[in-house]
Amino acid sequence: MKTILRLIVFVRKHWANLLFGFVCITASTVGGLVIPRLLGNGIDTAIGSGSKTTIILFAIAILGTTVIRSAARFGDTYITQVVSQQASYDIRNALYDHLHQLGFAYYDQAQTGQIMSRCTADIEAARMFLSAGLLNLVQIFLVVFGVAYLLLTLNWQLALITLAFMPAILWQTIHMSNKMQPVWMAVQQKIAWLGTILQESLSGIKIVKAYTLENKENAKFSSGAVELYDQQMAAARVQAVYTPIMMLLLAIPTGIVLWYGGLQVIDGNLTIGGITQFILYLGMLSGFVSRLGNLAAMVSRTISAGRRIFEVLDTEPAIKDKLGAIDLPRAEGAVSFHDVSFSYGTAPVLRDVSFSVKPGQLVVLLGGSGSGKTTITNLMSRFYDVTSGGITLDGTDIRDLTLASLRRNIGIAQQDVFLFSATLRENIAYGVPQATAEQVEEAARAARIDDFIRSLPNGYDTPVGERGVTLSGGEKQRIVIARSLLMDPAVLVLDDSTSSVDAETEHLILQALEKLITGRTTFVITHRLTLIQRADLILLLQDGRIAEQGTHEQLMARSGLYRQTYMEQIAANKKPDSEATDG
Repeated sequence: MKTILRLIVFVRKHWANLLFGFVCITASTVGGLVIPRLLGNGIDTAIGSGSKTTIILFAIAILGTTVIRSAARFGDTYITQVVSQQASYDIRNALYDHLHQLGFAYYDQAQTGQIMSRCTADIEAARMFLSAGLLNLVQIFLVVFGVAYLLLTLNWQLALITLAFMPAILWQTIHMSNKMQPVWMAVQQKIAWLGTILQESLSGIKIVKAYTLENKENAKFSSGAVELYDQQMAAARVQAVYTPIMMLLLAIPTGIVLWYGGLQVIDGNLTIGGITQFILYLGMLSGFVSRLGNLAAMVSRTISAGRRIFEVLDTEPAIKDKLGAIDLPRAEGAVSFHDVSFSYGTAPVLRDVSFSVKPGQLVVLLGGSGSGKTTITNLMSRFYDVTSGGITLDGTDIRDLTLASLRRNIGIAQQDVFLFSATLRENIAYGVPQATAEQVEEAARAARIDDFIRSLPNGYDTPVGERGVTLSGGEKQRIVIARSLLMDPAVLVLDDSTSSVDAETEHLILQALEKLITGRTTFVITHRLTLIQRADLILLLQDGRIAEQGTHEQLMARSGLYRQTYMEQIAANKKPDSEATDG
């Protein structure tokens, strides 16, 4: 129930609409309760006095009540939809905003399909309850208590016999709801798992086709679909068992009414109009109790979906601004690592890393795969926090800076190039949406991609396929470089951003970088000899430690690991096809 109450909090801000909906559903319910009373009294009047005028008045009253009830029903149906859509809008935005607050560590563990399921299927399940369940729950209680009161006023002995079955019906409803909750939780999880399979298969469609694994992927999806089907059938079976039991529990008091009520009529203790009211009210009660079963199933699904939603919302961001964090204006670009160590879980990645970089210097990070190069750049932007030690920007610990101001000062062109499904102009201006067309084009020229863009039929307004599928590797990397340069950051990070371009393209990019790194601290992860020789500081990492650091000349003079690595790189560059091509 706690989950339901937390979901209702999202409705609270729309209390005016909800109040109007409550008024409408109350009016509709009262109208429904009044009609049997009018009909019963009309029957007794017809049998007794036989006054045509009175009967006509009763008919007009029933018609008028029905009109009012219909108008109220329209109001509560429309308002509940409005409130549910507003609440689901708020939940969806809260979830989406919170997902953007969570750090890389969360996404290292989470599955995209699971996250998408929470943002779609789970929110829709919550919306269905808020639209069809919340006020209906109120209406059911109004009907039950209203009918109970009216039956007691008609004939208290018959009413008590009839209402004696209500506790059994209520217990059966609660029992079904408890049984349904784990079943619906499994259903929601299976839906999310299917989403994960679908997302991974479509994202890797080129690999799937290249290895002709369509049948394997189809079998995997089919297996998940079968499991989902089994869980949904389990839910259907619980409801199927519940329905006949409820019908039996409702049929027994109906039979009692016909038997005992008939005897009361014969004895003169109850009128024909009275027993008619009794039967109509019992039918009304039966209908709403049946709806209570559907509502119980809906509540079970809502609780399961709500738990999955709040599981995300309750996840505290690992990286966030500390109280009183400093908003850093334009930084000078001095970066220092002080005995920094970092671990992914229990696996150490960096150990006691220390170095200092002056503003405007070019730093090259070298080392084998898993040596910690990318981790250093990730820690600089606080995508992760250090396990021990500290990192400073212009002498201030980056944990004392606001995340927005820190990342505003650090531009990144990552190795895993990502472009959005938007135009080339929008992709370049992603970090600076207010940039003018001239500024976008200037950044593109600096990244040596302007000529290519202008050669396209729609130029800068050319749409980019998902993840930039319509562009070559070199073109995508130059777009990302242009995006970073447009931000004009104090610190620029290029994560192997020239590895997928041919020699001519690399030469053009390096020309641009020569001009752009002036006055800008630049970190480059690369094995390109031209950049290595140009570096003000080379950091050679091995097993998470800095094995050697210094300039190219200093390290070559030591005849250590760097000299060996450098000579191996020269030998590799002399081999045919060693350079990546810009295809």
